[in-house]
Amino acid sequence: MKLRLFPQERAGLRILSAMAQEIVLGVHTLSELLGASASEFEPLAEQMRLHEAASSNLLVSLLTHMRTSFINPLPREDLFALARFLNEAIEKLAGAAELITLNKLERIPARASDQLEVIARQAELTVEAMGRMDNLEKLEDYWIQVLRLAKRAEHTHRVFVSELLRDHKPMAYVRYRDVADQLVNVTKDMRQIATQVGSIIVKES
Repeated sequence: MKLRLFPQERAGLRILSAMAQEIVLGVHTLSELLGASASEFEPLAEQMRLHEAASSNLLVSLLTHMRTSFINPLPREDLFALARFLNEAIEKLAGAAELITLNKLERIPARASDQLEVIARQAELTVEAMGRMDNLEKLEDYWIQVLRLAKRAEHTHRVFVSELLRDHKPMAYVRYRDVADQLVNVTKDMRQIATQVGSIIVKES
């Protein structure tokens, strides 16, 4: 059975799209941070905190909307799960920025940029997908693409960690590894979002 929405029911989907857009913006900010000098870290880290705060505010708005709306575009538990994973993803991006800033990591290995590229693509696909949850038949490709990107990210993470272990002393290894772990965990949150969408597709088919 195809899930259809009335125009006035789309507020929740717009909020989810806006939360995904904060991840896109967060990736851009973190990319700037990777190429910045230590003296430029704090303003960029603050910008990342603003993205995180905006996502948290959107989450609160969604919760308020679900409580006060008679009809929601999706079951409340699905809306909440999607919003929670989106918010956790931006929190981890902000965590990566904080680690880089606190530890003054000026020469992050290029594998971090590879991970950000994957996250950016996952986030861009998710912005579009959240706005199209009223036509689930068109979302199967989104689900598959994000899962493929997540597998790519996990492979990159394994290579990243191996290279860190080979090229750095223990203290530097630990600091860079923390950032690497934060980034791969963002891709896992994005995968969780896609898996949740897949679950919705199955339930509504």
